[in-house]
Amino acid sequence: MSGHSKWATTKHKKAALDAKRGKLFARLIKNIEVAARTGGPDPTGNPTLYDAVQKAKKNSVPSDNIDRALKRASGEGSDGVQYESIMYEGYAAGGVAVLIECLTDNRNRAASEVRVALTRNGGNLADPGSVSYLFTRKGVVEVTKADEVTEDDILMAVLDAGAEEVNDEGETFEILSEPNDVVGVRTALQDAGFDYDSAEVQFVPSMKVEVDKSGAEKVLKLIDALDDLDDVQNVYSNLDIPDAVMAQLNED
Repeated sequence: MSGHSKWATTKHKKAALDAKRGKLFARLIKNIEVAARTGGPDPTGNPTLYDAVQKAKKNSVPSDNIDRALKRASGEGSDGVQYESIMYEGYAAGGVAVLIECLTDNRNRAASEVRVALTRNGGNLADPGSVSYLFTRKGVVEVTKADEVTEDDILMAVLDAGAEEVNDEGETFEILSEPNDVVGVRTALQDAGFDYDSAEVQFVPSMKVEVDKSGAEKVLKLIDALDDLDDVQNVYSNLDIPDAVMAQLNED
């Protein structure tokens, strides 16, 4: 789940577990292929591809896998697959809105699996447009916190590059910008000597829905079920887990 909630760092750690690693690798490789087909296979001239490759490397995807993905995207490989981007909208328990971003080579399979995951976990598929208005496309750059680096330090480095705000997300700083400014923000960070975890365009909720422990457990179970689907690339939600509820979840 791309989170913008305190669950984001917990989810990030969870994704590093070996059981999830293969699925994560496949997702990151798919991102590389799509970015390369859309903007060309040269990362130096394709900022979206550059960031997709960097994210894969930071998540320990082997270089051979990345190279094969670039070759497939440029037409050198015989096993290339054409992916279609589809966005599904739905609701989880408690009225929490979810956007499900898919990259698939089989639209019917993706729709069926998303619907089943939603209904089996207390959610439901919504009509197009009924949820998406609650989200805005934003450039999102994440930076892991380092000793003595403050929110103001990050803000000063990226303010002139188009950054709109810097949020403290616990173990990371999250920098929001307009989608077209995400490359400029990332570059400004690098020029200032800061490393970054990821730089991409995401859907950020304009308003959040606060949940109690029971509600949080239900929504997170649904998001995990969606996240486990091969066709699903990202799950965005307007879930808000208060600190006290997060503490309870971490105790279990």
